[in-house]
Amino acid sequence: MPRNQFQRMIFALLTVIITVHGYVFYSLYVVNGKLLMELNAANSVIDAINAQGGVYMFGRMLPIWAVVIVEFIFAYALECLVGSPLSFKMACRMFDPRNNHPMIFETAIISCTVLIMCPAMSFIAAFLYYPYYNGFNILTLIANWFELICHNFPFAFFSQVFFIQPIVRFIFGKLFAKDIAARNEQKEPERPQDETEAIADIFRRMNEIQERLEHERRQRKKLAEQINK
Repeated sequence: MPRNQFQRMIFALLTVIITVHGYVFYSLYVVNGKLLMELNAANSVIDAINAQGGVYMFGRMLPIWAVVIVEFIFAYALECLVGSPLSFKMACRMFDPRNNHPMIFETAIISCTVLIMCPAMSFIAAFLYYPYYNGFNILTLIANWFELICHNFPFAFFSQVFFIQPIVRFIFGKLFAKDIAARNEQKEPERPQDETEAIADIFRRMNEIQERLEHERRQRKKLAEQINK
C-alpha cells in the first residue's frame, strides 16, 4: 500500500489508467456493441464506430482516444481528491488495520472506492453522453444516471477486486520494491511463541502455583499443631 502522497498519486494513476480503458471497452463493446453494429450495419464494433465518425460525447462525435483522455481527466481528479482519501476513512470505520487481516482491510477499501467512484463517474458520464440533440430534461438525465449505475456497478466491483487491483498492486510493488523491502526490514513482526513452548510454560506456571498452595497448606498445619499444644 502507498505510504506517502507521491506513492498515492502513482497508485491512483495506475488504477485510473487501467480502469478507464476497461470502462471504455465495457461500454462500447459489451453494453452498446450490438446496438452500434445494428445502427451502422457493421460486422464489428470498431467498424461501426468508424462508420459513424467516432463516439458520441457531449453533443459531438469524438475519436476513441479523445474519449479515453476526457474520462481519464475526470476519473483521476475524482480519485485523488475524493475517492482515495474518503474510501480509506470509510474502511477504517469498519475495520481496524492493526487487528484485521490486510486482505480484509484492502477489500474494504476497494469496496468503499467503488461505492464512491461508480455513482460519481456515472453521474459525470450521464452529462457527457446525454443526447443533447433531443433537448435537455433533468428527469431524463437522472434516469440515464441510474441506468449507468446499474450497468457499471457490478462490472466496477468485480473487475476491481479480481482484476484491476491485483494488477495495480503487482506493478506498484515492482516500481517501489526497494522502498517496500526497506520498510519491511525496519518493521519486523514479533515472532509468535512456539506452541509447544507455550504449553510447557503453562505447565510450569501450574506447578509453581501447586507448590505454593502446598507450602501454604504445610504452614497452616504447623500453625494448627502449635495452637493445639
